[in-house]
Order: sequence, then structure tokens, then C-alpha cells
Amino acid sequence: MSQQFPPPGSLPPGEPRPAAEPPPAPPPESRPQVLPSDLPDRTPWLTYVILGITIAVYLAQAGTSSLLGYDLPAALGMKINDRIASGEIWRLFTPMLLHGGLLHIGFNMYALYLIGPELERYFGPLRFILLYLLSGFAGNVISMAFTQANSLGASTAIFGLFGAQGVFIYQNRDLFGKRAQVALRRIINLSIINLIIGLQPGIDNWGHIGGLAGGVAFTWYAGPLLGWEELYARIRLRDRRGQISIFLAALGIGLLLVLIAAGLILIRRGIL
Repeated sequence: MSQQFPPPGSLPPGEPRPAAEPPPAPPPESRPQVLPSDLPDRTPWLTYVILGITIAVYLAQAGTSSLLGYDLPAALGMKINDRIASGEIWRLFTPMLLHGGLLHIGFNMYALYLIGPELERYFGPLRFILLYLLSGFAGNVISMAFTQANSLGASTAIFGLFGAQGVFIYQNRDLFGKRAQVALRRIINLSIINLIIGLQPGIDNWGHIGGLAGGVAFTWYAGPLLGWEELYARIRLRDRRGQISIFLAALGIGLLLVLIAAGLILIRRGIL
């Protein structure tokens, strides 16, 4: 009588079967990090144009002070609430081109030179000038709302760049890796330190706060959202933010600031 044997790999009846091994997990998706060499290849010419114009205006301030005995550009363009309420609306923009001394312009232009070029490379010239102007505008509107003091200086726009840099790094933190945490801490610390310094008499801290808020708001809704795309077997950075989103964000923030400024003007005229 022939004896039957179980086929190879099978078990006799009643023997427990070992649990099937799970399939090997797929390798984790590699996410390349952004390196300095990945910066968009564009010259930050707009930053240098702003630097040049601001320095030229300061030289005009110094020249008129020497020749006329008073600072003509500041008299025509600094933030003076009563003049704004009387119709000189340009004073909500022109203060960002004016400065009260060599140390004042030196600090602001040094800050612009440090953070402006990299931001402009990521933002592009159009979005960068919108950021700069809206931040300065926001700073002067908030200053008009909360202080009666006259003021001038590019720090309203510079604080907007601080806020923009922080939001940009936060929204793209996966691409920047560990460098994002270090950069965010540095930006937050610098902003806090400068706001504390702004508590000293003679410094328009409300303008700083307004500029910071303007830069944060604009970048949150219109700043670059980076991603990787493959083109012709090469991986490159791509901004996923659409042009329409940028336009709508700039328009919405600008209209909001215009409405606030209009309300402040009507209040000062006694209409509201």
C-alpha cells in the first residue's frame, strides 16, 4: 500500500499555518530640499532700483537742508495726518522714500540689501514691488490710525519684507528642511527685537506693526508656493501660485487699506 505524503510546502491537517509575510513597504518618497543654487536665475534689479531711488531722495533732503535751511522733500512727503486728511493722499506712500538722518537710512537700506535680493528672486519683480508698496502703505495707514506724530522712513516696507520672508519660509517649510526652523526663529527674533527697539520715543512703532501685518497678509495669499517639476529629465522649482491669485490678493488688500484710510480721513474731517 502506497503512502501519501503532503505536497512540498504544505502542512498536515490540523497544523497551524504561519501568517503570511506582509509585502515590503515601498521606499519613502524622496523630497529634495531647496539649496541656494536652486534660486531662480534672475537679477534682483528692482531691489537695487529701490536702493538707488531712496538714496537719491536722501541726498536731495540733505541738499535742500543745506541750501534752503529746511528739508524740502520731507516737508512735501512725510506722513502728517492733517495734511493727509486735507487731501494730500500721496503722504501715505512717500514716507517710505524719506529718512531722518544718516543712521536712519543706513539701517533701513542695509536691511533691504540683506533680504531684498533673495526675496525678489523668489517673488519676481512684479510681486516684489507689490509687496514693498502694500507694506509701506499698510504701515502708514496704521500709523495714521494710532498716532498723531509725523513720521517718515522705509521701515514700514522693511518690516513687510520681514513678515513676507517668515510666511514664505513657513509655507514652503517642507522644501527647506531643517533650515526652515532656523530661519523662522531668526526672523521672529529679529522682528521682536526691532519692535522692542521701536518702543523708544521718536520711533513710529505703529508703522512697523502695520508694515509687518501688510507683508504677512500679502504673502499668505500671494506669495510663492514652490514645488518640484520634471522637465526634459531635469527637476526644477516651480511656483504653483497662479497670477490671478496674486492679482486678487493685491487688489483685496489694497482696497481694504484704501477703505480704512478713507474712514480715517472722514473721521478727521468730522464727517463720521
